[in-house]
Amino acid sequence: MQDVRVALFIDADNSPSRKIEAILAELAVLGMVSIRRAYGNWKSPRLESWVAVLHEHAIQPVQQFDLVKGKNATDMAMAIDAMDVLHGKPVEVFCLVSSDCDFTPLVTRLRAEGKQVIGFGERKSPEPYVNACSRFVFLDDIPVEVTIQPLKSAEGAASAGAGVPEVACRLTGHELKGNSKLMSLLRNAVAFAADDEGWAHLSLVGARIANQASFDPRNYGYARLVDLFAAIDLFEIKRVGNHPQVRYKRRQQV
Repeated sequence: MQDVRVALFIDADNSPSRKIEAILAELAVLGMVSIRRAYGNWKSPRLESWVAVLHEHAIQPVQQFDLVKGKNATDMAMAIDAMDVLHGKPVEVFCLVSSDCDFTPLVTRLRAEGKQVIGFGERKSPEPYVNACSRFVFLDDIPVEVTIQPLKSAEGAASAGAGVPEVACRLTGHELKGNSKLMSLLRNAVAFAADDEGWAHLSLVGARIANQASFDPRNYGYARLVDLFAAIDLFEIKRVGNHPQVRYKRRQQV
């Protein structure tokens, strides 16, 4: 386990409790999740499912009453606590579990301080919020009943591994090629890391992508970056030892 400290902030009003084990499994590989807090009005029957898992996973409930009907103070409380942790605790990674775009300014502020921000939310999460995070994982695609591959460094995510479970909603190669934003991201990352013959180490490609965008291959249905590239017939892959390399096929036609 890496010597990295992680702070977990959960917007219980906007997050499914059934995914908490998967979220903690994701974060465990990064280091110790030393701060675990969930925010909401715990007197509300809507949060009963969260109440059932708080003690099991050592999550501290933070009470926030609904001060005005139809509105809650959860967002503000989470933001204040996150800033307190930023300036008062030695934490390297912040994890926000919410689908609410109101947290976008908080994410931007944390990243401006050099912190890594991992976001977990549903597909309905607004694009500006998703893109602001260092990495964003869609909870809709995480099966509840299986243990999923944890978040890794760019090099670790690119490396091959046995027994890596699949994720839901796998897109076909044709669908992947039809995503112009994704294709541009992949081509540019390969071009950046390519040698004179067009081959790029997948670890460097993954690092380039991570620095440029909030990206996780599992959001497209692939457990590893190498699997995503393999599904697109515009790229070819070879292995040098245990290290995969990728090249854009159209380069050969020049």
